Amino acid sequence: MLETSKNKFSVMEETIAKQALHKAYERETSALIAHVRDRSNAIAELEDLWYLHDLLSTKRYEIDGKYVYNFSTFVFDCATLVKEKWLYLDDLQGLKPEMLSKISALARM
Repeated sequence: MLETSKNKFSVMEETIAKQALHKAYERETSALIAHVRDRSNAIAELEDLWYLHDLLSTKRYEIDGKYVYNFSTFVFDCATLVKEKWLYLDDLQGLKPEMLSKISALARM
């Protein structure tokens, strides 16, 4: 499939997109750090430690793949992040209205 300029971001839109993903990443990782602090303070036995290990392994896998900027999946990635409440539509202001509408609609599904 040929890409046209209609399917690409302007420099400004790409900056907005990357900044929005960075904000969502910061929100999610900050929440994870706070959760891990709480859980680590509650470690009473070995099973608690293994739970924390498993949680961190899972979250690392999820987060490492989630925040890679890719134009072709950007709408879907953003919709997922909006649905998970790590990203807000306000973070995406400045993108084309059609794109914001698609992200909003997909996030409600």
